[in-house]
Parts: sequence; structure tokens; C-alpha cells
Amino acid sequence: MPQIRFDAVCKSYGSVEVLPPFDLNLADGEFTVLVGPSGCGKSTTLRMLAGLEALSGGEIWFDDKPISGLEPKDRDIAMVFQDYALYPHMDIARNMSFALRLQKVPKAEIKQRVETVAEVLGILELLKRKPGELSGGQRQRVAMGRAMVRDSSTFLFDEPLSNLDAKLRAKMRTELAEMRNTLNKNMVYVTHDQVEAMTLGDRIVVMANGLIQQQGTPEALFKQPANKFVAGFIGSPSMNFLEATVIDENGSLQAKGEGFSLRLDDAMKTALSALKTNDVTLGIRPSSFEMVELQSSDADLSPDSMIDLRTIVSEYLGAQSVLVTRCGTEEVRVEVESASPIPNGKTLSFAVPPETIMIFDKQSGVRL
Repeated sequence: MPQIRFDAVCKSYGSVEVLPPFDLNLADGEFTVLVGPSGCGKSTTLRMLAGLEALSGGEIWFDDKPISGLEPKDRDIAMVFQDYALYPHMDIARNMSFALRLQKVPKAEIKQRVETVAEVLGILELLKRKPGELSGGQRQRVAMGRAMVRDSSTFLFDEPLSNLDAKLRAKMRTELAEMRNTLNKNMVYVTHDQVEAMTLGDRIVVMANGLIQQQGTPEALFKQPANKFVAGFIGSPSMNFLEATVIDENGSLQAKGEGFSLRLDDAMKTALSALKTNDVTLGIRPSSFEMVELQSSDADLSPDSMIDLRTIVSEYLGAQSVLVTRCGTEEVRVEVESASPIPNGKTLSFAVPPETIMIFDKQSGVRL
């Protein structure tokens, strides 16, 4: 499989620059996920790789071969679109084999490749049907099968699950993960769903406003986000952010804000000393809160590591509940076990271990 390299690639529409020049290397055989909110440039990046959008500058390389001048059919890629893009008048077998028939592949080989892929995807019995006779999930399998029979070096996925309902998306996500493990291919996957990104990606590239914010493994992005945007985008429920002022109380760092005072990790002293202001943004994962009523026997708890939160809504999810709470004027989400229901309006005390609190520069959003 080729190593894919974006070298100072940019994209403009007239005088509007939607993607400033950027570099990006995709490793051989890697499942790379481009993730970000709508309008961040992820689909445009994928379409430039596919040859469906012209580059405004820079070059895309497959190993040492420039490809920006090649037609899409000459790039050895296969693409799965969001809207399936199936021919309604052809049965499934002919839809899946369309590219092979254009390439004049022998009929016996076409039949063998289509049936092999259809069996892998569980649609072998659907080959004689038309797309209009299939469900959304079955159509998406056909679209993936059409890409797989081409046996291209690189598969491109443009939000392929966004038109499916939640249950079917979860099932297809699992099937994609299994397919990733069985196919030795480059895969580039675009989505706005960070759960898909975390589940599928060997490497995630987080984009916003046409810029790459950070790239790395799902675990690295979750535990070591580069900035406030990545911290808030990766993780479900998303990270809570609280504005605070840091002060030094008898050698201990304390973050004070509206309705709370939390002790910070002493290891942050060096990073905080470089700031020109004591005003920062705290980032706390919903899973970092420890309910004091359930942890009262823990000797490590101290009053300067606790916060009182008033419950607004309790979202019951089975084994866990997500509490939507209020701290001053800020909304804070907390994950707790669903051992007993928590009534709305109840004020609860939580401990927040100092080492779990992330600190962000209030102006730039960069994590300290």
C-alpha cells in the first residue's frame, strides 16, 4: 500500500481560502479518520485526495508519485459516499461489478469477486435485487462492497453512516471495524461523529476552521489534548470547562471560580508561572467527579478538592446516569453509577482529584 503525503496542500474558492496550506502524512495500511464539525474542511480534503476537487496549491503524493494531475480513475482508490450513489435500474450484482465491467475484467472473475465480497458483507442473497428493495443498512453494505471488489490500494469513506439510525450505525460501525482488521488497505474515513472516530481510527486527525488541530491515537487525543477545542470535541459526554483564577495559598495552587474552589496539581506551577495572567480555563471530564456520599471513607478527600453541584436533569442510561448540573451559571455534566435515582434540584458534593484537572490558556485555548 502506498504512503500518502499531503505537501503544502491548500484549497480556495475564488478569494476565499477554505484550507490554508497544510502537511499530512498517512502511514501505509493505516485507518485514518478525519473528524471535525461541519465546515471544517474534512470532506474537501478527502475529495482532493479522490480527485473530485482540484488543488489550489501544493501536491499529494502516493509514495514518490505525484497524483494531483491524475484522473480519479487512475489513482487506485475506491470511494464510499454518504448517499450510497447506487444505480437504481441495476441489480446489486451489476452495481457492485460496474467498475470491473468498465475495466473489461473477465466475467468469471467478476462473478467470483462479487460473490466473495457479498458473502463477507452478508448480502449474498441480495445480489438479484434492486437498490429500491433494500434497507438503508443493506444499501450501505452494497456501496462498501462496490469499493471492495475493485481491490484498490486505498479506500475513502465520506460520512458513510450518517444517514442510518442509531442502532444500525452502531452495527455498521462494528462491521467496519471488523473489515479494517481483515483488509490490508489504506483507509481514510471522514466523519463528524467522534464516537465513530474513537472506535475506528488507528489515527485521528482533528480539524476545525480548515486547520489541523491535532493528530494522534484515540487514547492520546483523549488523555493529552493539545487545546480546548480538541478536549471538548473528543470524549462523550464532552469535557466541562470552568473559568477560574489561580492563586497560591500557602504553597498550594488553588483555582477559584463562581461557586467553587479546587486544588490543582503542584506539577502545574512551572507552566502557570509562564502565563501573564492568573485567569485560566479548567477542563474536567464528566468521569473525573467522585461523589462524596459514595466515597466518604476515602482518606484522600480534602475540602479544597471538592465542588457542590445542583442537579438540573438526570439522564438515566442504565448502568450509568449523566447528571446535568449547575455550578454558578455554568452547566456541568457528571457521570455517576445508577444505583439509585437522583432527584432534580438536589445539591451534591463531588471530589475532583487535582491530577485529573486540565488547564487551558484562557486566550489561546492551548493546554498547559
